[in-house]
Amino acid sequence: MYQNRRQEPASDEAVLVQRVIDRDAGAFGRLYDVHVDRVYRHIYYRVWNRTDAEDLTQQVFLKAWQAIDRYRKTGSPFIAWLLTISHNLVIDFYRTRKDRAYIEAETLASDSASSPERAAEASLEQQRLWRAVLKLSGDEQQVVIMRFMEGFEFAEIASVLNKKEGNVRVILHRALARLRTILEKERES
Repeated sequence: MYQNRRQEPASDEAVLVQRVIDRDAGAFGRLYDVHVDRVYRHIYYRVWNRTDAEDLTQQVFLKAWQAIDRYRKTGSPFIAWLLTISHNLVIDFYRTRKDRAYIEAETLASDSASSPERAAEASLEQQRLWRAVLKLSGDEQQVVIMRFMEGFEFAEIASVLNKKEGNVRVILHRALARLRTILEKERES
C-alpha cells in the first residue's frame, strides 16, 4: 500500500507545518505523502498485521489533523510528533486486545535465487528473532525496532521517546546484550 516518497527539506517542512496549522489541507496532504511510509512501518513493526497497521496509520493522520492546533514547535522534527501519536494509538490498540504478543507471519518476498528450503529457514530465523525481541522491555523493543527496522537516527529515537540520546544508546546496548543472551539460551534448549 505504501511506497517510498521523497523527503521534504527541514525548512520546507516547517513552512508546510505552519500552513497546516493555518488549516491548509493541501499542505497537510504533502506532509502525509512525506511521512506516511515511516508512520506505517513504525506501526506495522508493533502490530504485525497489515490491515491493522493501515487502519492505525490513517488514525494517526486523522488525529494529527484534528490536533494540529496543539502541535508545538520544539527542537524535535514533525515526524516525532506523528510517531508519538502512533505510539499512543498502538498502546490503545493493545489495551483493547486480549492477545498482546501476537505475530502474523508475513510471506517472504520471492527471491529467485533462494530455494524453498532457504526461504523456510529464513522465515523460522526471523520468527525466532521476533520472539526474542518481544521478550525485551517496552523501551528496549522500541529502540531496537526504530534503530534497525525503521532506520531512525539516535537523535530521532531520543526525540520520539522523550529521552536523551545517550540514554537511547545505553538502552540499545543493553537490549542487544539481552537479545544475545535470549537467543543463546534458546539455542541451548
